[in-house]
Amino acid sequence: MDPRVSELFEAAAGAHKSGSPNGRKTAKHGNKKCKNRSAKYPKASNNPPYLPPEAEEGNIEYKLKLVEPTQYRFEHLATQMKWRLQEGRGEAVYQIGVEDNGLLVGLTEEDMEASLQTLRRMAEKVGADITVLREQEVDHDSDESQRIAEVLIRKVPDDQQFLDLRVAVLGNVDSGKSTLLGVLTQGELDNGRGRARLNLFRHLHEIQSGRTSSISIEILGFDSRGEVVNYSESRTAEEICESASKMITFIDLAGHHKYLKTTIFGLTSYCPDFAMLVVSANTGIAGTTREHLGLAMALKVPIFIVVSKVDLCSRGAVERTVQQLERILKQPGCNKVPMLVSSTDDAVTAAQKCAQSPSITPIFTLSSVSGESLDLLKVFFNILPPLSNSEEQEELMQQLTEFQIDEIYTVPDVGTVVGGTLYSGVCREGEQLVVGPTDDGMFRELAVCSIQRNRSGCRVLRAGQAATLALGDFDRSLIRKGMVMVSPEMNPTICWRFEAEIVLLFHAKTFHKGFQVTVHVGNVRQTATVEALQGKDELRTGEKAVVWFRFIKHPEYLKVGTKLLFREGGTKGIGQVTKLQPRHPSGSNTA
Repeated sequence: MDPRVSELFEAAAGAHKSGSPNGRKTAKHGNKKCKNRSAKYPKASNNPPYLPPEAEEGNIEYKLKLVEPTQYRFEHLATQMKWRLQEGRGEAVYQIGVEDNGLLVGLTEEDMEASLQTLRRMAEKVGADITVLREQEVDHDSDESQRIAEVLIRKVPDDQQFLDLRVAVLGNVDSGKSTLLGVLTQGELDNGRGRARLNLFRHLHEIQSGRTSSISIEILGFDSRGEVVNYSESRTAEEICESASKMITFIDLAGHHKYLKTTIFGLTSYCPDFAMLVVSANTGIAGTTREHLGLAMALKVPIFIVVSKVDLCSRGAVERTVQQLERILKQPGCNKVPMLVSSTDDAVTAAQKCAQSPSITPIFTLSSVSGESLDLLKVFFNILPPLSNSEEQEELMQQLTEFQIDEIYTVPDVGTVVGGTLYSGVCREGEQLVVGPTDDGMFRELAVCSIQRNRSGCRVLRAGQAATLALGDFDRSLIRKGMVMVSPEMNPTICWRFEAEIVLLFHAKTFHKGFQVTVHVGNVRQTATVEALQGKDELRTGEKAVVWFRFIKHPEYLKVGTKLLFREGGTKGIGQVTKLQPRHPSGSNTA
């Protein structure tokens, strides 16, 4: 990771002290006029003469024409569609009127209609649905107009109930995160006083203050034709899951600085596919915005930005906020390419490019009160593809079962229930697992009674999916957040001490032996002491080192190669676990 990302954390710390919206002096740039904005952003609407050459792997297929294929050719095309759907884990994009080398040739209206009809027959044969995303004319020196079409093919895999994407929602306090999620999931615009967010709050003090302090999960569905499926029309969560072929799971995180540990836990533990950074148009980049951006980048989570509350300020104020974001995204520590989304065409391209290149950062400007540009964000979510391919998914499913525990509940007539993410393997109802580590480093046997995904019953859980598992009468006091439920055949590594390669993102003084920090590794969150810095006596902001940490309360289950994030007050750093020492400092075996 580029250590210059620490600039975001330094600026954030300065903003907390000075109270400045962006933590820097802006008088120098305040009167500069905006130059030609179209030169700054990659615009999807500018029709290029060619696309990148077709890749053998992936879920994108180029077809010049599909006019009256023979039966043998049709069977081959249907098999090819199955392959592309498998590569995209249930989604594929067909470019019609494009040669394999990416040249935009285009088709006449008659040939285009015939090609789309063939595509519908192919989709029907494999049990999929098609949606024409967009059509464009190609400029050729001919009298007859030539068109190209981009078509989305969607089919829920046979072994799944729906496609699933997880999106973490970040942003400063009062930027409109919960209100935006309320509008998306409830299907009703806000009244300007936060009515839309009330259903998302989990505690009384959140309703009273209007500020999120815990992690809440919300769902937004899309059917096979790309239509929104949410809680409108009095739907229940079960009905949404039954009707939707694609599900966006939002992880609503806290914006206030005093709840930062909860926000970090949500980013490290819930394994989001993307992060949505919400910025208020009237306040700009204020408070924890820089910090949240830095955290997402440090954890390598792809980002897109939503500028909210555009109904409260002038177009000029919105422009200034977008320019402010652009400057930060182009800093050496970020190296992002901002892409302003202002049309459906832009939203389609942004969704595809955001998944293909982590440097592309789409920017939406919208209002939860007037509904301005909300449809563009929905189009973006509908087309946004999963990051992992089918091979990676299959490889994880072949491994032994490992379920990371993030939440613990007691439900009447059900018993103990745990929520979390299945990191690897497959988990079924009635499966026998072991849970731990306990304070003495042991694991206890238990059975999975039932499984629910997005509040809907589920018999089989696969790697990468989040769910809640009912454990019957298993004693809740024996479980804590940060534990794992694993297959009895696994020999889990339990450690008190571990080595990590770290980068100190921000620290006011010097980082040295004996310093205590809160360490986040996946779903593990515990205070650890710095036992040794290899080859150095102390560490300053931006420096790298190999450090030994020791947990102070109980041993944890860790794996070599896992990302690590640590904090203490203004101190923040990131790294990777490189070595584990599975014995207690006193010499007793904790495994």
